[in-house]
Amino acid sequence: MTEPDRAELQRLAQLVEVNRERLQALEQQIRNLEGIKIEQVHAMEALSSISDDGAKGAMVPLGAGVQIVADIPADAGAVVDIGSRVQAEKTRPEALEILRSRNDELNTIIDTVTKEHDELENHVGALASRFNEIANGIQVPEDESHQESENVQVSQPKRRPRRKRGTELTLDD
Repeated sequence: MTEPDRAELQRLAQLVEVNRERLQALEQQIRNLEGIKIEQVHAMEALSSISDDGAKGAMVPLGAGVQIVADIPADAGAVVDIGSRVQAEKTRPEALEILRSRNDELNTIIDTVTKEHDELENHVGALASRFNEIANGIQVPEDESHQESENVQVSQPKRRPRRKRGTELTLDD
């Protein structure tokens, strides 16, 4: 294997590895965004379930499996994070609209990240295929003088060169 071929294989293997790491990061990002989306959907459902007349004895989750029983007046609003950790009280319909808008934006972001993930996945597949093509297409040329000496010395068994473990290139290199 020539030095340029070896260098090309190493470069391709490194590109595949870097892009696989990016794929994993994108997958994690998609999972996080899906989690946020689910949380927003639950908040929308909770807001929608409150009657216009309010609610008596509603259980409000505090976290860690703890809930508090509260009465919700008919005109009670909801406190909504409006950005940069600034919170404002909004009416329930306004809070629902804010959540719907955020959900639409989130769906757009998820679609964009998913598209980027799919394109990167195709690119990684193409790089891996190219790596395999080069690795399979490389033939170690034998010296003509070496072939002639083998023809003359037929009585000696053909000896294969020993390879040290780990000297062959793989996709992990």
